[in-house]
Amino acid sequence: MFKKILIANRGEIACRVAKSAKALGIKVVAVYSDADRDARHVQMADEAYRLGPAPVAESYLNIPELLAAAKTSGADAIHPGYGFLSENPEFVEAVEAAGLVFIGPPADAIRAMGLKDAAKKLMEESGVPVVPGYHGDNQDGEFLKSEAEKIGYPVLIKARAGGGGKGMRRVDDPADFIEALEGAQREGQSSFGDPRVLIEKYILSPRHIEVQVFCDGHGNAVHLFERDCSLQRRHQKVIEEAPAPGMTEEMRNAMGEAAVKAAQAVGYEGAGTVEFIVDGSDGLRPDRFWFMEMNTRLQVEHPVTEAITGQDLVNWQLSVAAGGTLPLMQDELTIFGHAFEARIYAEDAEAGFLPATGTLNELKLPELFARIDSGVRKGDTITPYYDPMIAKVICHGETREAALAKMSLALEKSHAVGCTTNITFLHRLCNHEGFAKGEMDTGLIDRELEALTKPTAPTRHAFAMAALIELGFAAETAVLDDDPWVSLTGWRHWTAAKQFAHLSWRDEVTEVVASRHHDGSLTVTVDGETFDLQILSVDNNHMRVDFSGQITSADFFVEDTSLTLFSDGVTWRFDLPDHLAEQDDSAASGNAITSPMPGLVRAVNCKPGDKVSEGDTLIVTEAMKMEHSLKAPRDGVVAEVMANAGDQVEEGVILLTLEEEE
Repeated sequence: MFKKILIANRGEIACRVAKSAKALGIKVVAVYSDADRDARHVQMADEAYRLGPAPVAESYLNIPELLAAAKTSGADAIHPGYGFLSENPEFVEAVEAAGLVFIGPPADAIRAMGLKDAAKKLMEESGVPVVPGYHGDNQDGEFLKSEAEKIGYPVLIKARAGGGGKGMRRVDDPADFIEALEGAQREGQSSFGDPRVLIEKYILSPRHIEVQVFCDGHGNAVHLFERDCSLQRRHQKVIEEAPAPGMTEEMRNAMGEAAVKAAQAVGYEGAGTVEFIVDGSDGLRPDRFWFMEMNTRLQVEHPVTEAITGQDLVNWQLSVAAGGTLPLMQDELTIFGHAFEARIYAEDAEAGFLPATGTLNELKLPELFARIDSGVRKGDTITPYYDPMIAKVICHGETREAALAKMSLALEKSHAVGCTTNITFLHRLCNHEGFAKGEMDTGLIDRELEALTKPTAPTRHAFAMAALIELGFAAETAVLDDDPWVSLTGWRHWTAAKQFAHLSWRDEVTEVVASRHHDGSLTVTVDGETFDLQILSVDNNHMRVDFSGQITSADFFVEDTSLTLFSDGVTWRFDLPDHLAEQDDSAASGNAITSPMPGLVRAVNCKPGDKVSEGDTLIVTEAMKMEHSLKAPRDGVVAEVMANAGDQVEEGVILLTLEEEE
């Protein structure tokens, strides 16, 4: 076994690998960019080395610096994690040329599976079923459009070197094909250095089911069953589970055998995942699944497989890379119960899932009954440079229903302040009726998007509790004391004093009036409705209030200019209204397009004087490895363009202005 390994990654996966390695007595070497000097993965390591500035090209993709750090530290091997260089065959070859072990598959296997078109041809030759499509070299736009028409709409454009949902576009209308193609090509070039694409038939009732495979250098290969990753948005997985709902033994065996066959076809070693698209329109049938791609690395969602098998896949990786045989053979592997994984991201679901940045002033995750894999802590800053994942929440139960109930509760108890997150969205998804029944496909989130992301207005009880916190009543003891000096907030000698709180939610201000009576009870009026209530307890930012026999509880966090309330899986952030804030008239009237967050301008599709229509894509920006199309808010004429392709812009900066057509 290795004595010391270098983890060529950051964040959650670097922490995950370090945990297993240290448990085996292996020393861990971390690497970091300037933005990550104080990051959690750095603090977990035995030693750490600077790679360079924050941009990934100058840090985590800097192969010479990574190898220099490995040499200086005396590491025996390099674990790539996922993302970054984990599927880069040139990196594998450089590691081995430096006399180190790469904890992953051979370069040839990565190369064979790295290009989707070549991989599909290889799978066809190996007898693995593949989705109908065009996987050739001709990249002319009109030619590809004609191939799409032969395949039949809807089609899926995929960057051939892609992964993680990047460089993918679904096209339903031939009129949209060229614009979608150009977007996929841009994203493929920026993310993978390769603009080439392939075209596939889009399955109308698709489920995304993948199989975890493992191979060693002694000819042994197994699968560790399947994961269902059908809950996706923009081809990005949101909630994963294992095993797949409705899976039969016949189907499981067929998919497992196909996955192992795919891995053996390329001489695979280590952990890998073979992804299949499944037509779920008539249940799961062994003749209705097709190879999509193979991820030649450890997957983000590997913890659900660990949960149902009781195996540590990182331990398996380390053992196989060190020359060992697989810890277990196929007939020794068994499924125990059911598991879910939800990915908590710094993103604004209500604003089209825009990635968010900010400092985590508060972060509470339910570690007592859920496994939490995270690379950040309270006080860390989510920057625009890297993937905005905050944590993975993994829950296991004896049945699917038990595991899902745990996940719903875990998300209800997950709190983050200082950065917008998708926790409320995930909680709603867990409680979606169709998902709860196991009736889902990859289009579920898109179909239910409005219901899943629609803002939930604060209840009157929420306004009342927020007002009690702001006015200081929540700092009082809930136990009445004979001494009037124990609790003086709102106290008057002759009569109860009225106090006023002005709480702003989504720019609407609500006035709440509160009064304390001599017996310690309170009266609160919200929008004309009056409540008699009593604060039962306030402990560790958790509040319990008796509203005339209905006891309601909430967690809360107070900042200088805001108050965040958490209750029943919903997060409400209340602001104190700033009446002196200046308004940008041009932006307010729909005359300006501003940057929604810090990022890179990828494309500017117009110039001053151009006539544009509402909905036209005028500027394309990139942040946290994803493209965002900024569209015209109305018909008009471009007055001024203040950004160029290649510019790095900050949040809120005006990029373009419109004027009325004369």
